[in-house]
Amino acid sequence: MEIIISDNPKSLGEKAGKAAGELIRKAIDAQGSANIILATGTSQFETINQLLAEEGIAWGKVTMFHLDEYIGLPITHEASFRKYLKERFLDKVGNLKNYYLIDGEVDSVLETKRLAELIKKNPIDVALVGIGENGHLAFNDPPADFDTEEPYLVVDLDQACRAQQFNEGWFPHFDEVPAQAISMSIRQIMKSKAIICSVPDERKAKAVSDCVKNSVSNLFPASILQDHADCKLYLDTASAPLTA
Repeated sequence: MEIIISDNPKSLGEKAGKAAGELIRKAIDAQGSANIILATGTSQFETINQLLAEEGIAWGKVTMFHLDEYIGLPITHEASFRKYLKERFLDKVGNLKNYYLIDGEVDSVLETKRLAELIKKNPIDVALVGIGENGHLAFNDPPADFDTEEPYLVVDLDQACRAQQFNEGWFPHFDEVPAQAISMSIRQIMKSKAIICSVPDERKAKAVSDCVKNSVSNLFPASILQDHADCKLYLDTASAPLTA
């Protein structure tokens, strides 16, 4: 894992977005198409903005997946990750080759099976991810399942995870944060050829330290990124101080 530290969230996002753009261009040049994963949440604002600003990406040759979605939350809700990606990426990027959003409003077991078949046919070239305040990767809260080969899972969200979503302003009341979600699994994320992990903000400093300095453990889910052959961790001066 390579760690890159920037002065602020904007410069972090610029570096991460540029790196992701270069990887996507290389994948298209090498094989004629690229498959990507996009993360959501406040940590990804600047990275996605920069990715959209990147020149020379043939977006019509790109297929997009995303990491997770709440179960039972309508796409019209401000916290919906489908809404997030539609407004912040899909409506701006133009026509992709394809995109596959997680639908949390249908039968969750059938949805995980549908997505599993799709992603098995589209090996991921570049994954953009973040790290949660509890160290989660996607919605794989601790202790995360490091063993399952299922590409997508129905997961229970712990109190720390739900508190983060509430404190970031996505929900007016804590009790409104869903208790379950559909999440891409740890092993599926790790199958990505390259991973760009963007983690700004002082709130994430402890989680970043736990996942970088401790041995790989499902108690610190994002620590698994230490084992990836091509993972770059982008931090700012607020999220990085405990990593030294």
